[in-house]
Order: sequence, then C-alpha cells, then structure tokens
Amino acid sequence: MITNVTLPQDDSFFVLESCHSTWIFDTDRLRFRRILKGLALDAHAASTAWRPYFGLEIDPISESFVVLLNPEGSRLLRSWRHVEQCAQCGGDQTAELSLAELRGASLA
Repeated sequence: MITNVTLPQDDSFFVLESCHSTWIFDTDRLRFRRILKGLALDAHAASTAWRPYFGLEIDPISESFVVLLNPEGSRLLRSWRHVEQCAQCGGDQTAELSLAELRGASLA
C-alpha cells in the first residue's frame, strides 16, 4: 500500500524521499530511477537510468520500502523513507532537490 508520497503534477509518478536519494516511480511504464542528493553534480550526472520494476511495497510502520526488480521478487532493493526524527540518519538528511530539478531529471 502506498501512503504519504509526494506526487508531481503528473499523476503517473510517485516520489519517495530517502535520506540520500529521491526515488521517482513512473507507474504507467513500471520503471524507476534514483536521484542522489547532496552531490556537487548536475542532476543528470547524479541520477540513475530508468530501470524496470515489478512491485513497490511500503511499510508505513517502519517507513521501509522494497522495490521488486523481477517478477519473482528474488531481486530487490530496500530503503527507508526519510521522516522527521529519522531513525536511519538521525535527522541529518542530505540536501533536497527542487521540483524543477526533479522534473528535469525524470524526463531525461
């Protein structure tokens, strides 16, 4: 179940913030990319390529989320949403990107 995510203007995107990355999920095309935060690079150099995904599971209690990378669920990525008083980073989140930077990176 996906809860408490920030949606860009296009409803086909889900955005999750972890302590060190912004995760953009294109729900129409079932693909995602990560934009690393806090690097002195332009947004394209700090962004991964679009990759397919087969499921997104979010645990609202632990704030963890899992990205399934194959249909069987045997390959996955796990991370945690950054929240106030974050247990993962102690509240020291890496710098955020502007909406314009996110939109530019997500369309690349």
